[in-house]
Amino acid sequence: QVRLVESGGGLVQAGGSLRLSCAASGRLFSINAMGWYRQASGKERELVARISRADSTNYADSVKGRFTISRDNAKNTVYLQMNSLKLEDTAVYYCVVTQVTGTTWGQGTQVTVSS
Repeated sequence: QVRLVESGGGLVQAGGSLRLSCAASGRLFSINAMGWYRQASGKERELVARISRADSTNYADSVKGRFTISRDNAKNTVYLQMNSLKLEDTAVYYCVVTQVTGTTWGQGTQVTVSS
């Protein structure tokens, strides 16, 4: 079983920054992609950013230029640096890890951006 521990969420004013972290442990074989999704109240879950084992990244158009995803393979950890946060970034952010054995979701961490 894979365990994901997310941290770094919280309350921040618009224009501010937060850094999310997600550490994977347990039955890890060969992690392929790691990423972050988010779900705002009343909306569908959407991909925020994803990073492959080869460090190839892709981002939602709404966060390009503001968010940066990175990973530390030695620590099995993925990060999401979020800058210039907007009210519409408010959501629960979920970490996702994909291996050959399947995909694991984190419990989610709340990010709230206030005016």
